[in-house]
Amino acid sequence: MSDAQAENSTRDDVETALLDVELFLKYRAPARALERLLSALKVHKQSLRLREKLREVAADSNNPAEAARQCLALVSLYLARDDYETAQERLLEAKQLDPRISITAGLEAIRRTRQPQADDAQPRPAPVPPASRPTPAATFAGDLSVISIFDVVQVIENARLTGALVVARPDWQGRVYFNGGRIVGAESKGIDPARTMHLIVETAVGRFDFVRSPREFPITIEASSNTSLLLESLRQIDEQRQQS
Repeated sequence: MSDAQAENSTRDDVETALLDVELFLKYRAPARALERLLSALKVHKQSLRLREKLREVAADSNNPAEAARQCLALVSLYLARDDYETAQERLLEAKQLDPRISITAGLEAIRRTRQPQADDAQPRPAPVPPASRPTPAATFAGDLSVISIFDVVQVIENARLTGALVVARPDWQGRVYFNGGRIVGAESKGIDPARTMHLIVETAVGRFDFVRSPREFPITIEASSNTSLLLESLRQIDEQRQQS
């Protein structure tokens, strides 16, 4: 079978599956519709149309776990097509559908896909000056070339910690402030909070130190969630690159 014939066959199979699903839904048989979609996806794992329909049917059928799984699978498919906006939408939707899931891998994939050259160009971390090394007051610390910034934020969020996260690169240092695990501010010398967040999100090498605080910080950044804030930072970074 030629490539063109195989493509036509795949298209026909997907169309048939989607027609079957619509028929099941028309006669109020969502369980059969889900079963049909899952069966079709075993053969056509890369089909955007099948996965999008499964995401939709699962969400409408009060099956958020399945809808979230499909959102995560769709992130990779959209990234492969350089459709960053939709990838971000599906990642945020997955978190909203099932707050228990970790989306740090998806955030990291979006960041690396959007700026692979920037990652490759960054030097390996230089020795961190003594002033920015972990102190006894630090709750936890580490190397951002080993643990991504998204993993660090996830840990702080899950533990509902209040404190300051210091991110140090050889040429720059910034802070992110958390109240009960929620990002409420960011600062760096001479840089506004939004730009500071952009620099922190872009950081792939360097160190981090998190120090707990007994008091909450003033709110200078407002967002519905840490995930939405990180995704918005990634989106703005991408827009700035396209304009430059």
